[in-house]
Amino acid sequence: MKVLLTSLNSKYVHLNLALKYLYTAAVSSGAVLEIKEFTINNEDSYVFGEILSGKYDVICFSCYIWNIEETLYLAENIKKALPDVIMIFGGPEVSYNAAEIMRQHEVIDFVVIGEGEFTFARLIDALAAQGEQRGDTAGEQGESDKTGAVESDKSGGLQYENIKGLAYRNENEIVVNEPADLLVFESIPFPYSILPCEKDKIIYYQSSRGCPFNCSYCISSLEKKLRALSLPRVLNDIDFFLANKIKQVKFIDRTFNWSSARCNEILNYIIDNDNGVTNFHFEICGELVDDELINLLRTARKGLFRFEVGIQSTNKETLTAVKRSSAIEKVLANTQKLTALDNVFVHIDLIAGLPFENYNRFKKTFNDVYVLAADTLQLGFLKLLPGTDIRENAANFRYEYRRKAPYEVISNAFLSAQDLSRLKQIEEMVNLYYNRGGFQTTLEHIIQRFVDTPFDFYEELSIYYHLKGFQHKSHKKEDLYRILYEYAEWKTKKMEISSEEVFSKLENDMSKSLNSDAVKKFQKKGWRICSEEKLATD
Repeated sequence: MKVLLTSLNSKYVHLNLALKYLYTAAVSSGAVLEIKEFTINNEDSYVFGEILSGKYDVICFSCYIWNIEETLYLAENIKKALPDVIMIFGGPEVSYNAAEIMRQHEVIDFVVIGEGEFTFARLIDALAAQGEQRGDTAGEQGESDKTGAVESDKSGGLQYENIKGLAYRNENEIVVNEPADLLVFESIPFPYSILPCEKDKIIYYQSSRGCPFNCSYCISSLEKKLRALSLPRVLNDIDFFLANKIKQVKFIDRTFNWSSARCNEILNYIIDNDNGVTNFHFEICGELVDDELINLLRTARKGLFRFEVGIQSTNKETLTAVKRSSAIEKVLANTQKLTALDNVFVHIDLIAGLPFENYNRFKKTFNDVYVLAADTLQLGFLKLLPGTDIRENAANFRYEYRRKAPYEVISNAFLSAQDLSRLKQIEEMVNLYYNRGGFQTTLEHIIQRFVDTPFDFYEELSIYYHLKGFQHKSHKKEDLYRILYEYAEWKTKKMEISSEEVFSKLENDMSKSLNSDAVKKFQKKGWRICSEEKLATD
């Protein structure tokens, strides 16, 4: 029996760690296992052809909010070409509504629900045993009979009905078995011990499963128990990454610093064994950052560590409503200590669309966080994920959200659809000018001299940007300088002040951000953007 483990990743540099864990769990099953990863940007025909050419008996899809629609479409087409192929779906996007999604999509034969290693290994054992009984050989897709879903394997194999954490078809019925027991995480092998580690991609790693917090919008809150690998195991795995000079290792632990002592010991080990090449990314809780961590980080090589801090909101009523700590003063103070370090990279997340936060209150959240001067600031939007508490109680806050993944909020009792649309436009400006980099001194000058708050600037810039029609096409970085130039020219004229200082800062930023050849081309073309285009009037 030939089995494909596959997924559509969001980007080429991303990898799917779940597939690697499943592979290691089932590698001793006797089935021939393969992993092939694609991206949502690959052409349908390319992915379709690559999978068909493998002549697989079983195809397993890892499903997330960013790929579920494309995955279902792909699976539907593969099933038309290979009617007898067995389709197994798994991942968070199908774990909390397995029966419903199977009813809606007949191409799905099995769903592995939740933590899947044990369930998947037993299912592959059962399918392989049935294949042996029928005399199937690996790669002979088209000979398998899937109608006897709950029949015992006469050779003494497993029954589907006895596999916890599995949903399957039994004639016209969809059966959902009882949930699987939580695994002993330590028992799952280090996947890169038997699978290649692709150095041109971000390598994902997990040192703990579960989360100590219960945020109502997060699927990690549904897993009530946090389980961590032993410290010697983690340090040994880190040695592997360092020895192989992996460019970036991204820990996918939901809250890496849930234990300050453990967190600090791991970071100290990395500092002591730094290879000068590898950097490590962690998602941490701002409230749990302590002075010991800050002092430790001061000793690290610049660029060794990257931290993601989910602040989401500074409104205490909002934080309480989504079951987060309301100790926001401590979060802001601790995060400020992180961003003040010049040798670590800090990314901050905000979420628009949470309860009790209207447009003006979100403006305050934005301004509260902007002054922390993080390296990147993500203005995200609430997604009402299947299985989460906020989705189950969406009516309480009059949520309207998109029916298809990623289930993004459209409106609620506090923000209209128009409000959220305005915030989307502001998000675009933050990404283009703040997160993209290269405008720092100009932004600081404009915000200090031209507006009352940072939010006011990005709001006004977004209005100008859209009135001019700049949103209708993508822009090279040099054109972003021209757009900001035109905005500043308009703004200074309106304020009846000199534009000389802001233009000199723009030139300075540009000379630092663009290479010398690009600057020469820029100067030759001039500061006016696309003068041949017809833009909307002021």
